[in-house]
Formats: sequence, C-alpha cells, structure tokens
Amino acid sequence: MRELSGEKLQAELDRLEQMKAYEKQYGMFSCICGVDEAGRGPLAGPVAAGAVILPADVRILYLNDSKKLSEKRRELLYDEITEKAVAWSVGIVSPEQIDRINILQATYEAMRRAISGLSVKPDLLLNDAVTIPGISVKQVPIITGDAKSLSIAAASVIAKVTRDRMMRGYDELYPEYGFAQNKGYGTAEHIRAIREHGPCPIHRRTFIGSFV
Repeated sequence: MRELSGEKLQAELDRLEQMKAYEKQYGMFSCICGVDEAGRGPLAGPVAAGAVILPADVRILYLNDSKKLSEKRRELLYDEITEKAVAWSVGIVSPEQIDRINILQATYEAMRRAISGLSVKPDLLLNDAVTIPGISVKQVPIITGDAKSLSIAAASVIAKVTRDRMMRGYDELYPEYGFAQNKGYGTAEHIRAIREHGPCPIHRRTFIGSFV
C-alpha cells in the first residue's frame, strides 16, 4: 500500500485521530474492543462479527468503515489489523441458524462468539449501533460507529474480509450463483440464478421466500 507524504499524510493522520474520539473519551478503560458485523442483508451465507482490541497508539493508514474501502484495500488492512491488534476474533453464525433464530438474534450471537474468542478480555465494548444481550462487559452503542470509531472500523474490516473469503469459497462449490461477485447479496443476477436453479444449501430460506 503506497504511503502518503506531506500534507496528504497529515490530513490522513488528522482523520485517524478524529476516529479515536470515542477511544479517548473512554480512555479510563484499559482494554477497549470494537465490535461490528458483516452480512446481515444477504440472501445467502453466514453472518460474521468482528471484535478487535487495538493499541492506544496504533497507526493504520486508510482504516475506515469497510463499506467505504475497495476489496483490495480491505485485504491489505486485514493483514495490518491482525498484525497490530492486541487481540482480535471473528464469530460466525450459519445460514441454518439464521433461519432458526432470525437475523438479529444471529447477529447478536455472532458478536458474542467474537467477543468470547478474544485472547484478552475487554473492559469496554464500542459497538456499531447495537447493545448485545447477554454480555456483562460495559457497552457503548454508536450509530454508524464503523465510520466514527477506529476500533469499530477495524472490526468491520475483519468481519467483512472473513465473510467475503468464505463466500469466494462457496462460489467454488456453487458456481451458478456468482457468490464470488455478489457475496450472497440480492443482485438481479443472483435472484435470476435462484429462480433458475432453486436455492442451494447456504441460502437463507427465510430471506428468499418471494424468489422460489
């Protein structure tokens, strides 16, 4: 990834400092963890959640809401985040369980799994928009937190890259649905494939009722 210099570098460093505002506000906590999910909306595949604890002095250029980044940049940032993080973890919930308990409850479960998988126990969670049931750690829900908190942005990248890699793997098993391109989302081509071929084992049956 090309490094910035001069004014552009300073502008990027200033942006990153702004994204540490919540981490600084809650600086009395010793171990702050960002939590975010990927894959609530698709018609197929799992939902994934990331949990990331970053060092207070971390510098990861370009880190932002994963939706604002190219796939190539997310992949590069994934490597840097996992290298520099104090701890990180991903929780996955299958399409079958999504159908059983609904996507909101499945998202909470993925987040709980990500948090429980951390090698270091956090004492504060910064969550993208939600308060997770069944968690004893103090939580701060932040609307559009993946664009406002560096920790949540890191979690969003970890969750997104993990899920996208899984969907590329599923594309090899079920190539007719184009999962490598659509990642399970309801594109016109994906919907046409469902109507032509019917659902495959990773489709969320509760999401595709109007297409089959």
